[in-house]
Amino acid sequence: MFAVLADRTYRHLFLAQVVALLGTGLATVALGLLAYDISGARAGMVLGTIFTIKMVAYVVVAPVAAALAERLPRRRLLVALDLVRAGVALFLPFVTELWQAYLLVLLLQSASAAFTPCFQATIPDVLPEEGRYTHALSLSRLAYDLEAIASPIFAALLLLTLSYDALFIGTLAGFLASAGLVLTVRLPRPDVPSRRGIYDRTTRGLRIYLATPRLRGLLALNLAAAAAGAMVLVNTVVLVRGDLGLGETAVAVAMAAFGGGSMATALLLPRLLHRLADRPVMLIGAVLMCAALTVLAGGVAAMGPSWPFLLTVWAVAGAGYSAVLTPGGRLLRRSAHAGDRPAVFAAQFALSHGCWLATYPLAGWLMTQQGAVPALLALAGLAACSACLGMYLWPSDDPAERLHRHDDLPLDHPHLRGRRQHSHAYVIDDHHRAWAVP
Repeated sequence: MFAVLADRTYRHLFLAQVVALLGTGLATVALGLLAYDISGARAGMVLGTIFTIKMVAYVVVAPVAAALAERLPRRRLLVALDLVRAGVALFLPFVTELWQAYLLVLLLQSASAAFTPCFQATIPDVLPEEGRYTHALSLSRLAYDLEAIASPIFAALLLLTLSYDALFIGTLAGFLASAGLVLTVRLPRPDVPSRRGIYDRTTRGLRIYLATPRLRGLLALNLAAAAAGAMVLVNTVVLVRGDLGLGETAVAVAMAAFGGGSMATALLLPRLLHRLADRPVMLIGAVLMCAALTVLAGGVAAMGPSWPFLLTVWAVAGAGYSAVLTPGGRLLRRSAHAGDRPAVFAAQFALSHGCWLATYPLAGWLMTQQGAVPALLALAGLAACSACLGMYLWPSDDPAERLHRHDDLPLDHPHLRGRRQHSHAYVIDDHHRAWAVP
């Protein structure tokens, strides 16, 4: 898997992702401390607002940013967005009012909402061979999981001698390093059809996404992952501190168990996906998440919470989580040609975070109002229903080029230009090649 790092362009992009993620992780810790410094006991509500702003920015900004940036050189765009994020990090230590924090977070997350889909859409152009791209996806999953573990540890070490303002300086350094690494490589610029209006460019990714059966199935599986993931991310602290009566370190260990299961699966996926198709692997991952939450609910109801049991279940849930999310990039790559990939990746970014926007508050409300067992069972049920919907929407017979009709395309549409101009319907595959149907 690590052999893909021999490609210089990808190696520099991967390192840029790692340092930017580390900077983002430091900012997450620092924002929590800043919220407590400004609002005291209301810090939880402040952080909830900050995370809501983040998700709203991701859902709203990503498709619009993809449309506006369609004809910009990717390297310049990525560097500019990194510099915007670095500039925001530079101002965060000087925040004294909540509205300032909310505004800066909105700017930071809007830049991230533009940066991440463009970055993700660049990788399949750098690594066009599917096997190598699969390795890149697994490395990306590892980077996310390692960031979740390493950032809090690194932040704790810095806080031994420095104030939390220093963490924002680390965030600034991470984004600047990311920009510097992107500057060292040349990125491909796919051809984009010239005759596109702003509406077409803004909604194009969503329309392609929702018209493609495998991507509709991917969206349903994203909801399953968000349901299980929200239970872990929102309620682990309640289960560990409240139900088990353990300390803060135990919370980090429980989260590490989830991340460890995810990382182990990410390491195994390239070989597994070489033998199995994406669909069964992702459905098995969804089943693992549903089973983990259901088994934990049964254990808590029967004999109360157990520390080793929780760690085991969270590791299994992490394995299922990675099995669902990691192959998603392969489906997106397979479902759009190079010119449409940024728009499709932006649609995936917005829609998947829309799932999180719904499940985050749901997980918190269920745990607070109903308790651990009903919350676990309700989120397991949501994940199971989403997995069944994904299985229905994504046919088992899923060729790389699935034919479907777009009867509403005008005859001068770029995909139809040069074809016979007559009144018959046109058929377009998932790569948007068109021909007339007699």
